This record gives sequence, C-alpha cells and structure tokens, in this order.
Amino acid sequence: MNTVIPKEIIDNYFKEIEIDNLNRASIRQVGAAVANAEKITGKEFIHFEMGVPGIAPSAVGVKAQKEALDRGVAAKYPNIEGIPELKEEASRFVKAFINTDIAPKHCIPTCGAMQGTFAAFLLCSQLDPKKDTILYIDPGFPVQKMQAQVMGVKTESFDVFEYRAEKLGPKLESYFSKGNICCVVFSNPNNPSWMCLNSDEIRTIGELATKYDVIILEDLAYMTMDFRREGLGVPFQAPYQLSVSHYTDNYVMMISASKIFSYAGERIAVACISDKLFDRSYETMRQRYGISKFGAVYAYDMLYSMSSGVTHSVQCAMAAMLKAASDGVYAFREDIREYARRTERIKKALLENGFHIVYDKDLDEPVSNGFFFTFGYNKPDGTPMEGGELLRQLLYFGISGIVLSSTGSVLQGIRGCSSNIREDQFEVFEERLRLFNQANS
Repeated sequence: MNTVIPKEIIDNYFKEIEIDNLNRASIRQVGAAVANAEKITGKEFIHFEMGVPGIAPSAVGVKAQKEALDRGVAAKYPNIEGIPELKEEASRFVKAFINTDIAPKHCIPTCGAMQGTFAAFLLCSQLDPKKDTILYIDPGFPVQKMQAQVMGVKTESFDVFEYRAEKLGPKLESYFSKGNICCVVFSNPNNPSWMCLNSDEIRTIGELATKYDVIILEDLAYMTMDFRREGLGVPFQAPYQLSVSHYTDNYVMMISASKIFSYAGERIAVACISDKLFDRSYETMRQRYGISKFGAVYAYDMLYSMSSGVTHSVQCAMAAMLKAASDGVYAFREDIREYARRTERIKKALLENGFHIVYDKDLDEPVSNGFFFTFGYNKPDGTPMEGGELLRQLLYFGISGIVLSSTGSVLQGIRGCSSNIREDQFEVFEERLRLFNQANS
C-alpha cells in the first residue's frame, strides 16, 4: 500500500513512547508523533488533533493586555479572587449572554477552564465523604478524566448519544440515586460530537441536581457556537445561551477565553459560581481548611495552592473582552463562525471519499457545524474500522485526529477539529482522502 508518510515512521515513534494501542494515545502524544513525522519527512500534516484556535486573538484583549503591562501590573500579585473590573465584567457578561444573575464577587478567574474544573473536581470530591465519584456526561474532553485520575477520585460515565430526550432523566437518576455522585461535568455544545442538549434536557439535569444535591460543572468553552440558532451572541437579547443555571442553584459555569475570544495561549477563564452555592457552608470544609464556604475554599485553598492566582495582565485583557462583548462593540460570534464554514467543507470532502459522520444527528436534526466534528470509515465488509486502527491509517496518509473512545464514546471513529486547516490545505486534504479511500476500499 502506497502511503503519504512511511509507515515505519509512525509505528516506530509510538513503539518508542510505549503506545501499542492508539486508543490510549493522548492528544499531546498524537501531536508529538505528528511533529516527529513532519520533521523527518518535511511533509505537513492536516492537523485535526489539537483543539486550538485557528484565527487571530481578540484585538481588544491584546490591546488591553499590552496597556496593562505598560502600567507595570507584571510586578504586582493580583487578588486571588480576581481584579475588580474582571469580576464586574464577568457578572455582566453572564447576564448579557446567558440571562443569569451572578454577583461579581462570585466570579473567580482561573488559569483556563482546565484549572477551573480541576479545582472544582477536587473541592466537590471533598464536600461529603459519601459522595466520592464524578459523573461525566460523555463523550467529553479526555483530559477531564485524566484530572480525576491524577487526583485519585472515582469516576462514572455514559455516552449521552444513547440517552437523549426522555431517556436522559432516568439515566441520570440511576446514578444520582446511589448517593455517591458529588458532581457532573458536561459541555454544550459538546466536545467532541458537537451535539447540543436542548432546554428540556438541560432542565432535567438542573432539576435532578437539586433533588439529589449534586453540583453541575457546566463547561461553556463553546458558548453561542451552535450556529443553527440564529440570534445568539447579541447582548441582553434573547435567544440566550442555554444553561443549567436557569434550573438549579447547584452549579459552577466555566467561561473560557480560549475559543470564543481565540485567547487560548494566555490561559484565562472565569468560574462563575451560583450565589447560593458560593455562600453555602460545609462543616467538612471547616474541619479541613478552617473555613466553611464553598466559594472561599475554591479561591483561597484550591486555586491559591495551585497557582497563586491568574496572570495579572491577562485578567485585564479578559475584562476588556467581556466588556466589549457586553457593550455590543465586539461581535465575537461572527469571528468564530469561520469554524462552521470550515467544518461544512471538511465534512463534504469526507463524505465524498467514503467516510461517514459518526455523530451525525442531534435528536431529529443534523448536528451543527462548529469547532469539532466526528468521522468514521467502514471496512469493505461494512463494519466500522476500529478507532485506534483508523487513526493509525490516517496518520500514514498525513491526517491526524484523536480516537473517539478516548472521549468516552461508545462509537468507533475520530474526533477532528476544524480550527487549523488553512485554505491552501483543502486541495491536499481532499487528495489524501482520495488516496486513503483507494487504499482501504
């Protein structure tokens, strides 16, 4: 079989790093294998593995951060709870685009949503000795499971694709009723499938969270990026981003700058903790840390011990971006709509060359085009090619991605990201798909 990349380059690298099954390869390990192959062959890959922005960072943020550095903020530690202007603008942003009221005091900056969820996982797992397990609504971001592994916290998970609409409630209740679930994490739109839970499903999650006293960690890294819903992203005007905050007080929302503002490199997000949860007291926390309130422990014990706060200058950038968006002078959703255009074109090329979209339906309608997409390939006998093997074969043809099984999916295939394919690469991509299909059909 003629390939774009010599097989031994891919196979030898994974052997060297002790990965014999690509279902176990992390995003970073796949990226390293690709970088190694590019260095040896001089051939550029089609990079679908990393979910990093592919458009310029917000000019509003860059300007504000430069000005902050010029003012000398680099010499000063920021308050662990965040600078006042960021807290004010985060509260206002949540009201403008989600229509939820959260006090500025309860909006805490974190070093990206990853640190925000890590701190929340750690805290939630310590609140009640009986509640020692995190529930993942999968498919999901693989590193969030790694975080639980690092902490030594128990996990449960299920693929939500099989439990949509009226099936979701009973499925969640089957876990919650055991009394061991401390928190639940999910993203909407979903990474990797790009499915979007609807308002009834979000309501179900919220109401059951209240009934069983479970905390919901809502990862809004891709908020407003369901491009089927026209009108999203207009400040203080319906329709608003769907959120569990409309249905329960047991929540922490993660608002990240990485994707919506293309500001991933500076590692900034805001954990927006419900007013009631922030001030809720736990005797277990008093005994362990000397303070009892959820929000205070989150900031002064979890975050403080991890990083002593978030970089001062990027907090100024985040405050400026949130303000510009809420003022209506920065239409961030129009910038990131580019990802939907790229994904539509990528999917078309895949379908024309023997591939299929794995998560193709969102209930009764086609899944939205956005930042992530999923795809698979059937063998000549009609059975789906196993995900790890499909990834290996794609790497031979200069196309990367990550295996869906690493996201908790029960389906076979690959997660791709449209952010880093350039206009000049589409012709190369289509040719490599043609060669792949020719070699495997």
